[in-house]
Order: sequence, then structure tokens, then C-alpha cells
Amino acid sequence: MTTNVREPSALPASAIPDGCVDWNGEHARVWTDAAVPWWAPVRPRRWSVELSLWCALFVAFALLTTTDLPPELTVLLPLQALWWLWRPEVVRFSAPVLIALVAVRAPELSWPALVCAALLVLASVTATELRARARARQRHSALAAAGGVTAPLPDADGRVRRGGLFLKFGVGIGVPGVVLLATSGLWSGASDRQVALEEGLFIVGLALTLLLSGILGRRRATALRTAPAPVLRVLVGKDEHEDAVIYATDDTQALRPLFTVATRAEAEEKGEEKGKVKGDDEAEVEELEELLDASAKTRARAPLREAVLYGTPYDGAEILLVSAAEEPGEPPVAEWSTGPVRPLAAGAARRRIAREERAAVRAEVRAARDGELAATVRAGTTVMPVRRWRAGPVDWLAGFLTAQWCLGYFLLGIDHSLWFRGVLLLFGLMCAVRVPVKLRWRITADRTGIWLNRLRAPRHIPWDDLRAARTESFELQLRVRDGDDWSMAAPRWAWWQRRRGLIHPYDALAAELSAMIADPALRPTGDSEVGERGRQLWPFAVLLGLAWTVLLGTRWLS
Repeated sequence: MTTNVREPSALPASAIPDGCVDWNGEHARVWTDAAVPWWAPVRPRRWSVELSLWCALFVAFALLTTTDLPPELTVLLPLQALWWLWRPEVVRFSAPVLIALVAVRAPELSWPALVCAALLVLASVTATELRARARARQRHSALAAAGGVTAPLPDADGRVRRGGLFLKFGVGIGVPGVVLLATSGLWSGASDRQVALEEGLFIVGLALTLLLSGILGRRRATALRTAPAPVLRVLVGKDEHEDAVIYATDDTQALRPLFTVATRAEAEEKGEEKGKVKGDDEAEVEELEELLDASAKTRARAPLREAVLYGTPYDGAEILLVSAAEEPGEPPVAEWSTGPVRPLAAGAARRRIAREERAAVRAEVRAARDGELAATVRAGTTVMPVRRWRAGPVDWLAGFLTAQWCLGYFLLGIDHSLWFRGVLLLFGLMCAVRVPVKLRWRITADRTGIWLNRLRAPRHIPWDDLRAARTESFELQLRVRDGDDWSMAAPRWAWWQRRRGLIHPYDALAAELSAMIADPALRPTGDSEVGERGRQLWPFAVLLGLAWTVLLGTRWLS
């Protein structure tokens, strides 16, 4: 059971199509029973997709450097695992291709490679077929619950944004992949030509995956708008990711979430288009940012809202929600799906509820702790001419981990092809830019605002432009009114801190800065000198970059 026990916000009768029926608990039970088994992956969140992408890159690199697999199998095996999680529509076409390649190359492959390929094909095809059949069952269940009632979608002639980001990324990633393929035969060494070919194939495969995702999303969103859609009355809430969570109409205590779907309010889209025409309006931007900050603090206490669901909900579907506004007296809100419907199995729903309860408890504890910390800061702060904060042990640990990451690439790739050595050099230079910032960052507060040292000249942020200082997950975040926010990440062990009664340095810094933002009397009274604002960090980055280059060159030439 969640902490959300208030009555749902009512949807005006004028926003409910004639004949629209409730999607009650009995209908929802039939719909959830039609879902795939718990072990079939149907809910890849963005972080899991990113993780699977990095895993696919790592597996492709491992296959490339430790096996003698043909280029097409080196590329197709990790991509098959990625499609299994993310784009099951591709598996029906890629699995026969993979089977044919394995059959042709079988005499050249070792038995572990054959076993792994067979298991991958079997698992991906089985999961894909189960998802396809579950989608058909859920679609039939939702249509039966709607009872044949349909209604035209509001603002169906509006601009279709769905899939645009995937299409842009797909094109952006595909261009270098095509270039690699086109130039793979120009490399002097045979190993370099093979690496360029395989990397090009892999990048093109990722680009085609993104393009397919964008095309499918846009096609489904367009199909939803072309004709009257089935309608159902539901209850809707929001989760910690600001995704819509759908409940049955008689589940007023949010005991059994049915599915989640990423949505975007129609008003937000119109506001963005208006902003592009009128230019930046500081008052509107500030109001939007304040609303976003407030929503993050109050979302757990917001009640469910009555809504009308347009479309047929099933795994991967596109929908439209017309829901009651969160504030009384406001008009209903139309929210278009920006991602596919993702059903929640019974076990996942129980885990979600338990996670929400733990998050609510942690939020209360954190609010109490922040209040005590802010009170302590206010009571114990001595107004100083200049106040400074700098990197500490947690930042040194973060820098050490970053350096170890680069060292791992160094040890893995020292004897490989020229192509990989170029990539290794690039990774090291990226680390050379990041490590000085992690180890030497400094925040200086004076009468006029705060100063942040950077690779080049220090950056000045006036107090009136500094909106908030807060911690989010592993990050210390400074939110600025112009949108050019600043953040720094470091390790955090919340359970160990709670057990030991310790305060993370980022929490203490955020509390002190927050007190200064809220109360000008606590701000420093003097003007900082140039030397107090921290050194420019680019000399350290240059030294590290040169050291990395010399280290690689010496090792490669030896």
C-alpha cells in the first residue's frame, strides 16, 4: 500500500466521451493475467537500455580482441542481445540471419561459441514470441473492456513529435559508421582493416536500431491519431521518473499499478513552440523551473487523478491520457505518450510499492535531516567576508576511480591495432580533462555571488541567478536561472552514512549554500580576490594529456 490515500482528483464530465466505461479491477485482472511471464524482459528503462548498450559494446570488444569469430558474428551476437531487450520486433528477422550465419560458419567455430549462439537465439526468439502473443491477448482484453466505445482524439491534428530524438541520434551515429565501413579497406594493417570493418558494422547496427525505434514510434503515434480510438476511464499517478502510472478506477489507494508510460503534456509542447516564436521570456522560464522543482518535492503527496485513456493499452502501445489537473479549477490535461506502454507484472508491482514506501520513509528522514542541518547552518554560521569550498576525499576517490578506468583500457589495449590505439588515446585525453576538475574544483562565495573555477577562466554566478543547491543521487547540483547548471559527482554510501550518523560533504555544502540563497543576511560580506577563486585547470589537463601520450608512445615503441 502506498502513502497516497486521498480521493482522486475528479475529471469534469465534459472531458469524458459518451459511453466511456470504467476500467475496473476485474477488467484489469484479466488484462494483467494476459501478460508475459515474469522472466521475459518487457520493461527496459532508459538506464537499463544504456547499460545494455555499454554491455553490448564491451562484449563486442571482448569478442573482437579475444576470439577469432568472423566479423559478422562479432557484431551480430551482441546486437542480438540488445534487440532482445530493446527492439524485439527485430529479433524475428535477425534470428534467422544469425542461424544461417552460424550454420555456414559452424566448421570454423569452437563449441563454446556454438553453444552461446544457440542459447542466445533460443532465449531471444522465445521471449519475443511470448511478448507478441501477450500483446495480442492484452489488446483483445482492453478492447473487450472498452465495449466498442470509441471517440476522436483531442487535437489529433497536432504535430507528431514521437520518435524525433531517436531519428536524429540514429542519423548522427550512422554517419561515422558508414565512414568507417567505406574507409575500412584503406588501413595498412590487416588487423586495422578488420577492426575498422567490425566497428563500422556495429555502429551502423546501432544506428539502424535507433532509426527503427524512431520510425516505429512515429508510425504508432500517427496511427493513433488517424481514427477514433477506444476509450477507458482510469486513474493516473506519477512515479519518481515523472512517467504516468495507470490504475484501475476502483483502485483509489494505488495498490496495483497496471502499467507505466512516459508522457508529455500538450500544454508543454505548445509552450515550447510559443517560446521559439516569442524568444526567451525570463519570467516564464523561471516559473517553469520553479514548478519542476516543486513537483520533485511534492510528487509523492499528489493524489491520483481521474483520466480517460485513448487507445488500446498493451506492451509497446501508444496512448493519449486526458486527466484531471493537479490544481483545482484548472482545465484537464492532455498527455501524449512519448514512450511505449510497459506493463507491470504482479511481482514488479509489489516491488514498486515496496520501493515507494521505502522512498517515502527515506524522504521523511531526509527532510528532517535537511531541516536540522539547515537550522544548524543558520544558527552556527558566522558571516565571513569570503567563504570557500573545495574538493575533498570523496572527490579524490572519484578521480582515482576515473584514472583506474583509463588504466584498465591501457592494460587491455597496449598490443592491439592502430585503430584501437587511437581510441585508447582519445579515452585517456578525456580522462585528462575530467580528472583535474574532480580533484581541484573550488566554489568561492562572496558578496556578489559564487565563483566556480573551470578549465579556463572562473565562472561567476550572481546570487540572484543561483536558484538552488541540492544533492541528487551521486551529484551535487547548482541550478542556475539561465539553464547552464553545474554538477559534480562523487561516491555516496547512504546506508553507511545513516548507520554511522555521518553527513556527506555534498549535503553539508548544499545546505549551507541553500541557507545563503534563502537568507541574504547569511551571505559573505566581502569581495573575493582573483587568487581566492581557484586556479585555471587547463595546465593540469595539458600535463596529464601529455603524460598519457608519452606513456602510450613509449610503451608502443618499446
